[in-house]
Amino acid sequence: MTIPAIPPTLNNPINENGKQADSSFRSLPHNVEAEKSLLGAIFANNRACEKVSEFLLPEHFVIAQHGKIYDACARLIEKGQIANPVSLKRLFEQDESLIEIGGTAYLVELAESMVSIINAGEYGRIIYDLHLKRSLIDLGEGVVNRAYGGDVEDDATRQIETAEQSLYDLATTGNYEGGFQAFKTSVITALEMAEGAHKRDGALAGVTSGLLDVDTILGGLHPSDLLILAGRPSMGKTALATNIAFNAAYTHHKSGGEQGAVVGFFSLEMSAEQLATRIISEQTQISSDSIRKGKITTPEFDRLVAGSQALHDIPIFIDDTPALTVSALRTRARRLKRQHKLGLIVVDYLQLISGSGTSRNDGRVQEVSAITRGLKTLAKELDLPVIALSQLSRAVEQREDKRPMLSDLRESGSIEQDADVVMFIFREEYYLERRGASQHENENDDKFFLRQQRNEERLEKVRNKAELIVAKQRHGPVGTVELQFMGKFTRFSDLERIHQPNDQQG
Repeated sequence: MTIPAIPPTLNNPINENGKQADSSFRSLPHNVEAEKSLLGAIFANNRACEKVSEFLLPEHFVIAQHGKIYDACARLIEKGQIANPVSLKRLFEQDESLIEIGGTAYLVELAESMVSIINAGEYGRIIYDLHLKRSLIDLGEGVVNRAYGGDVEDDATRQIETAEQSLYDLATTGNYEGGFQAFKTSVITALEMAEGAHKRDGALAGVTSGLLDVDTILGGLHPSDLLILAGRPSMGKTALATNIAFNAAYTHHKSGGEQGAVVGFFSLEMSAEQLATRIISEQTQISSDSIRKGKITTPEFDRLVAGSQALHDIPIFIDDTPALTVSALRTRARRLKRQHKLGLIVVDYLQLISGSGTSRNDGRVQEVSAITRGLKTLAKELDLPVIALSQLSRAVEQREDKRPMLSDLRESGSIEQDADVVMFIFREEYYLERRGASQHENENDDKFFLRQQRNEERLEKVRNKAELIVAKQRHGPVGTVELQFMGKFTRFSDLERIHQPNDQQG
């Protein structure tokens, strides 16, 4: 009887002296007996297949023919038929590769290899673990070969990101942990969360935004949530996101890590220096424009230096790499989580992320859909809130009331679908200031004067104010929060009052 072929030994790798090392004695990790025992157990009792079918695939077997037999068994069992040497006889008679290893006689040998049906799950885990080790070896060889490659555009940083992504995919794909859990377990977990909320006596469940009224309506920024902050240009999206990021990081620093969060800020539009300037301007109340142009007095400069030094230990990490892909963003976020216990991610902004998993023919809508799904997956995977900024379509500008709506989300309805919270930032002051001051045709002086007067009165009511419109909240109410906004300092803060939220879920 022909013994099934074991995969070849590793190709001679490069040793530390740059020469080919003789490694002919090393074969890929494998356990043929475990494979034969598992197949024998399945032959003896088809229910043994249920213990491994969730995570074990035909390609996980080191012997290709064993993988074919396992696949055939699984398909027969799925159809409600019995999988045993008799029912598989026809398959062996038609497949040349199975005939080569002994045909139906080999099936009998497998049936006799069964040690214990009880151990079927353990056999499956052994086979899967060895498959992971072989894949890890293959991945390592790929990293080495790619590093030796001469592609100029494939730089080291990109190779590292690809290797990290491949390692993560290998660690998570087909993981045999997880699956269904008893409802009792879910109820106990929910009760523990309720107990924690009760002990907090109304304190935040999530990361603070630093804005009391915003925290009131949202209950803080919750782990695993994707929050979309959208608005038209010049509404203050980046300013608000920067304020929230700083407030969360500052609270984390001051509380010794008990509250707030370490923040990772992916700035695809502005440089790290520009973001830092905004934060310094906000904290020192010196105009960011004056800082940039150098038009500050000596006392202001001294205040600037002192304020900057006080910010050195605030745990905000800024990545200003342009055109990042979701894959690269995810890799860097994981690394930051591992190294600094990352607790909040801000992405500025959604439409500047490069799509990596879609074809060019799919169009931008599908690309944005893949990006939002990727960000939501990242939030769940790292168990932290992700705030993603988003542009709005120009449809807003065509309406008399320019307050944004969910239908204004640019390029993809999946943004609304994937998000747990959708917020719009709106400043009526911006539009009133830019209303034409010129006299309309067929408009007399009195009407022109009255129109200007009404505009000034409206402008005075909304000066230095902004509205944060919570248009969707999966686990809470929707409504509008009024905020104070000081444009020259790019600073948002609380107003004393808040509009009552609607009593409905997002």
